[in-house]
Amino acid sequence: MRKRILFTLAILAGVMAVCVTQSAGIGASGQAPAGGQAAPPPIDPKVAARQVPIPYEQVIKMETDLSNWGRWGKDDERGSLNLVTSQKTLHAVRLVKDGVYVSLAHFAELQKQADNFNFGETRHWMSNVDPVTHRVRGALDNISFGIHDGTNSHLDSLCHYNLERNGISVVFNGHPQNLDEQGCKQDAIDRMGPGIITRGVLVDVPLLKGVPYLEPGTPILASDLEAWEKFANVKIGSGDAVFIRNGRWARRAALGPWNSAREAAGLHASAMPWLKQRDIVLLGSDAVNDVQPSGVEGGVPGEAKNRPIHLLSIAVMGVPLVDNGYFEDVAREAAQRKRWDFLMTVQFTRVPGGTASTFNALAVF
Repeated sequence: MRKRILFTLAILAGVMAVCVTQSAGIGASGQAPAGGQAAPPPIDPKVAARQVPIPYEQVIKMETDLSNWGRWGKDDERGSLNLVTSQKTLHAVRLVKDGVYVSLAHFAELQKQADNFNFGETRHWMSNVDPVTHRVRGALDNISFGIHDGTNSHLDSLCHYNLERNGISVVFNGHPQNLDEQGCKQDAIDRMGPGIITRGVLVDVPLLKGVPYLEPGTPILASDLEAWEKFANVKIGSGDAVFIRNGRWARRAALGPWNSAREAAGLHASAMPWLKQRDIVLLGSDAVNDVQPSGVEGGVPGEAKNRPIHLLSIAVMGVPLVDNGYFEDVAREAAQRKRWDFLMTVQFTRVPGGTASTFNALAVF
């Protein structure tokens, strides 16, 4: 019998939950506006102490300084994906020497933990079941999960984050944030092409610092990225997919799950001009990309304050983000070869109106 895997409407519902939440003023940080839901519990003081302050006004200025709006035309909905030319893909293919490949993905876990079930539970069940005997009659199954779940590797589309311009919510390239229960009408994942094949570069910050993993709240600065380039003898350039390992999965294996959406090592907002200059196509993390807490001081609650990497990357630069990537295997293979660039290939799950795709990517050495 032909195998079918039915991605149920619950997947789309999980995707849309994030879009609708943001349009209501509740950001990815989970913080509600005044008068809304209760605030989350206080951040661990040890985590907060690792913050590197950056003024809110500096982040707001970057919304203009780093903008790629109009760069690929006023109707463009692919953003930085336009940087992956046929020449870039052919160059990446020539990186393959050994024919060894590993996954860059982690799928949403079925068991509720401190770092998952953010947007609904993950379920997997057999669908061809006899209603009388309850015995499975054939190899057919269903699966339901929130695509932005805290343990699910996913690639954010360009409608996932929005800015306010002249009192109107807009997404990348100044398109109105036009969404409903069926999803985003512009900049959605189904409008961003079939996927990309390009050069991937791993930035293994724990290896650079000689530790198994970074502690939550540790900021990754532009100086760390430059130090990594020297250490790894690699230079990040135009059209590259950059994956930053902070060791989230190694720490989780050693110490257990924690709320990594609120307390996580990650990029500091001050590193964004450096990444804009390098003209990268994709940015990924094994956690949520943003260091949490962000260290942004002043201003008002919202994405510029809570998740500046997400806001600047997606809505301003048009660079899709990969959250919760799994980089333990690629880190091992890269370290064995002392070569931290590779062929990266990913095909998008083109959910109509979707705010993200599952990130079923491969690194090929």
